[in-house]
Amino acid sequence: MNDITAKPAQDRVTIKDVAKKAGVSDISVSRVMRNAPNISAKLREKVTAAADELGYTPNRLAGALKTRSSNLVAVIVPSMSNAVFPEVLDGIDSVLAENGFQAALGITHYDKERELQVVRDMLAWSPMGVILAGTDQDERVRHLLLKQAIPVVQMMDIDSDPIQVAVGMSHRDAAYEVAERMVAKGYKKFGYIGAWGERPDRSKLRRLSFEEKLSELGCPLIARLIRDENSSVQIGAQATQALLAENPDIDCIFYANDDLAVGGYFHCMSQGISVPEGLAIVGFNGIDLGQALPSKLTSVKTPRFTMGKESASILLRCHNGAEVAPIHDLGFELMLEGTA
Repeated sequence: MNDITAKPAQDRVTIKDVAKKAGVSDISVSRVMRNAPNISAKLREKVTAAADELGYTPNRLAGALKTRSSNLVAVIVPSMSNAVFPEVLDGIDSVLAENGFQAALGITHYDKERELQVVRDMLAWSPMGVILAGTDQDERVRHLLLKQAIPVVQMMDIDSDPIQVAVGMSHRDAAYEVAERMVAKGYKKFGYIGAWGERPDRSKLRRLSFEEKLSELGCPLIARLIRDENSSVQIGAQATQALLAENPDIDCIFYANDDLAVGGYFHCMSQGISVPEGLAIVGFNGIDLGQALPSKLTSVKTPRFTMGKESASILLRCHNGAEVAPIHDLGFELMLEGTA
């Protein structure tokens, strides 16, 4: 068996080696590696071929130490356990990749202390900017980010004051519309099911806004069940069973997300409960899974890919010195389908 050892730093391929191989200047190699504008295709091809042959990769850390910045963008989200944030990240990457930047992902698991540590760790790498989910950060996180001379974009909701810029939708308005439309359809006895212990705050805001509007319309919420664990189809089924066992006369349930709502639908199928005649089901996010049910899920469709794309675009505009509005409302759509 051959021993594999790392090359000493002094033996690693450098810009000078690539320049010599390609027959160009060190500066030309540097400009190609930085994806600088106004580089001819011939020069780019020559340098790239030489770099590939030699196995050269740029030392981004050294560049960051010189400029006190990097090509990294810190992207901080609470979870990757459902379909929401992968779509958001696809939108972010579609913009960053075209502009020579790379997303560095941090996951907080809806934990405030972990979020603070993730932000600290990310800032230590001198990112160009920060994109993070929600506007409900701990005051320590807000203070830390306010002290940075870099752009900060908060995505997903616009119901609170942002650190700099917020991109998303009003979760309050979405919950109001669900309540209004369901009451208009004739439903009178409502329940609500959530998870994650109502973290993040936007989930709690939706529930409170839903309750507020129902009370205004003379149909107060009968019961709620908030599970303090990860949201999933299975948890949705279990929570629906428990809620209906205590409140069998409920005729409509609004769920914190589509995973839970799909679980509610499967519970109804297993128990012979007709949807929507016996129970109306309303989800949130409008993910593909809900639209693949035998009766398509009624849900609030959120612009997830667009949210990520706009967040990254606005971050770049801020980085380039453009003035941008603090709030960017991308709206939502209540999809009235087969379950309500």
